[in-house]
Amino acid sequence: MAVRPSASTVSAPPPWVARRAAERGLVVAAGVLGALGLVAVHAAMYPAESWDPVVAGAVALAGFLVVHMALVIADNRGDEVLLPVAAALSAVGLVMIYRLRPDYAVRQAAWISLGLTSLLIALGTLADLRWVRRYAYLCALTGIALLVLTVLIGVERNGARQWLVIGPFTLEPGEIVKLLLVAFFAGVLVEARPLLTLPGPRRWRADLGRLGPVLLVCVGSLLLLVFQRDLGLAMLYYGIFLAMLYVALGRLDYVFGGLAAFAAGATLCYHLFAHVRVRVDVWVNPWADAAGRGYQILQGLFALASGGLTGAGLGLGHPELMPASYTDMIFPAIGEELGAIGTFMVVALYLLFLGRAFRAAVQADGSLDRLVGAGLGAAIGIQTFVILGGSTRLIPLTGIPAPFLTYGGSAAVSNFIAVALLLAISDRGARAAAERRDGPAHP
Repeated sequence: MAVRPSASTVSAPPPWVARRAAERGLVVAAGVLGALGLVAVHAAMYPAESWDPVVAGAVALAGFLVVHMALVIADNRGDEVLLPVAAALSAVGLVMIYRLRPDYAVRQAAWISLGLTSLLIALGTLADLRWVRRYAYLCALTGIALLVLTVLIGVERNGARQWLVIGPFTLEPGEIVKLLLVAFFAGVLVEARPLLTLPGPRRWRADLGRLGPVLLVCVGSLLLLVFQRDLGLAMLYYGIFLAMLYVALGRLDYVFGGLAAFAAGATLCYHLFAHVRVRVDVWVNPWADAAGRGYQILQGLFALASGGLTGAGLGLGHPELMPASYTDMIFPAIGEELGAIGTFMVVALYLLFLGRAFRAAVQADGSLDRLVGAGLGAAIGIQTFVILGGSTRLIPLTGIPAPFLTYGGSAAVSNFIAVALLLAISDRGARAAAERRDGPAHP
């Protein structure tokens, strides 16, 4: 007769198994809500048109469930919140893009699918971050080369030279350079950190010498971006540099010195470059040219104000009056049709993502993982602040994609690769914590 094991002899499933089950529920919920949003937009605005955008969007959102299953099969113990939050933001962005530019909805679904494919490839090839040390300078050279190429043969749109046209495809190199710079800064700082954190009085000349490669690449990138007239990426790259410098060294004097240098550089650029003066002047007083240069930001403010608390409803507002409503101004478009509740939810999702990203960095197994995780979290956080703050007139408006939310293929690929690296970092951190708690696992 078979003996039924007692409850005391049945081992409880590991905690990450339950967390992965919760992740699956959140991913499914995000996908279902996104699909319902697409159906609602189609029924309200395009009932006589083809259902292809709705089907393509639903398939793309189902890709998040495929990624979840891949994580389960690979026994990945990484953070269980990052993927659902990325899915929710992608779903909101896809619904709004379908509402604003229905001809771009299928393309955005394809970009999301490409981004998720990149996530899986990155988990299989880039998860072991030892390549960051080995190829740090190659990452820097590749990034600088991409920026130089953009300055020389890039396509200028809306006053900024940000794109490379390769056959039928348009590439935004700045999004890829963002990841390359995080890798370079991490690779150099992790090597220089032991010497830069020695006790005793600091010698600025020696410290600057050790930081020379990082400073050179950072300044070179900023100069190239000034020639591209890409102020948003300049702020992003410099913010990543300062954030990673502080995480590596814990030196607030370096951060304050960097902020002072940024203020001086921004003042100099204001007096030297007309396009910088235009951006700042429009930010200070958009009503001075309400029908011209100030039109975009004013329409964004009107959209947020008219949305009120609950919004006009999907398809019932007029966000199409805003130039670039599906890219730079997608946040005010959400505010007009989903109200303050919708915008607060988007901000809450971003804050949740950033909190989990920095949590993965804090709990990382080793200084290299910690630096890369902090750099990726800072990159997404600063990028979000720059575009959301610009579209609400908190800071001067610059053209930069809102992570996971706005239209674009380069941004989708780079942001999902960032998610892959964060999942790998948090996986190693969870395994190291379990080993410290329970001892080495036995085969």
